[in-house]
Amino acid sequence: MSLAFSILPASDVPIFRQVMQQVQLGVVMGKLQVGEQVPAVRVLAESLVINPNTVARAYQELIRDGVLESRQGRGVFVAERRQDFSGEERGIRPRRSAEQLCHEAILLAASLPEARIAVDAAWKNLRDEVQQSQNLKSKKP
Repeated sequence: MSLAFSILPASDVPIFRQVMQQVQLGVVMGKLQVGEQVPAVRVLAESLVINPNTVARAYQELIRDGVLESRQGRGVFVAERRQDFSGEERGIRPRRSAEQLCHEAILLAASLPEARIAVDAAWKNLRDEVQQSQNLKSKKP
């Protein structure tokens, strides 16, 4: 596995959600391939010095979301990319993230235009990284 996890304990983002976001980003960026095994709950918890229940919660949410799959007696693996998100789900998930961003922006006394600029920049950066990752994958022999 070529994904290095890092947790920011002082962040407003719960630790289980940080683990989830890093796995999701690893999948999108191609650092985690379909069928690749992710670290065992205890192994990842020990390496990050966090409670195993936190990793287990992140993995369970990712399994529920179709990002990971559990194989009985073998571990947890990256699942085939799910294409069948309902219209409702496609609306709810980004709205939750937007609410979290708004909460953070309000706490920092940032204006709505400042928050939009941050979202636009983050979107562009992530899309550029994904595009670069896909270009590298397509160039491999």
